[in-house]
Amino acid sequence: MDPSAQEPVAFIGLGMMGLPMASRLVAAGFSVHGSDLSEQALAVFAAAGGIGCTSARKAAEEASIVITMLPNGAIVRDALLGSGGAALALSPGSLVIDMSSSAPMETRRLAENLSVRNISLVDAPVSGGVKRAISGTLAIMAGGDPVQIERARPLLAAMGSTIIHTGEPGSGHAVKALNNYVSAAGLVAACEAVLIAEKFGVDPNVLVDVLNVSTGKNNSTELKLKPFILSGSFASGFSMALMAKDLRTAADLSEQLGVDAKGAQNAAALWAEAAATLGKAADHTEIHRFVAARGGKPEKGG
Repeated sequence: MDPSAQEPVAFIGLGMMGLPMASRLVAAGFSVHGSDLSEQALAVFAAAGGIGCTSARKAAEEASIVITMLPNGAIVRDALLGSGGAALALSPGSLVIDMSSSAPMETRRLAENLSVRNISLVDAPVSGGVKRAISGTLAIMAGGDPVQIERARPLLAAMGSTIIHTGEPGSGHAVKALNNYVSAAGLVAACEAVLIAEKFGVDPNVLVDVLNVSTGKNNSTELKLKPFILSGSFASGFSMALMAKDLRTAADLSEQLGVDAKGAQNAAALWAEAAATLGKAADHTEIHRFVAARGGKPEKGG
């Protein structure tokens, strides 16, 4: 597919993740009309070759595909169907790709609401953080009609290196929330292990080295402990508030489906408490500070 031959794509939400993702589309040759509440984000996007628009509806006026990358499902719904929403400018047969982290049941309802207008929805949340958004190597979990996912694939491929079809609409968001639950649980376990090792007199760096050549290895031991936690930088680029939101989504989904998932419920409660204690702007790796404080040990670098 020749991107230059396609009509413009609307991209709603030029935040920490959305801006580099939309910029990857521009770099791939797509004409992208971006919308955001931040004038600074619009200016940066324009400098990257995108076209900044003052509203979601304005961005979607010439498009048949709209991508959303927003904080939660309620904001996505408003950006699409609220006053001045992007979907109001779309013609029948258009496609919405929601790459936000939204509640799966809400996504199902949104898909039904859009289908009344003959607009299809693919939920395609991502994993990989800002670094992989910049490099265009995100992992993308796509839920929806296979035909529509194939329609979206050239766009998704410009932003991610892995695209997995997860099932019906809403399944991408379900898988994303569950992925983050497993990731967050692994991070807390790694932080607790570091604190125990240090209390015993073991160098935390040595513990991390052992974990990473043993069965305890996980994403956090490989990519978070040394760069962001033991260094004291706590600068991974993914917020405590967003992680807490995703864990609540996973816990709520377990309740809605009648699954007794105490681990998910406990994790959601722990991260909610951490976010309330450290502030919504705190980096999610600062969970180490929270865990350390609960154990009565002031954390280095904090």
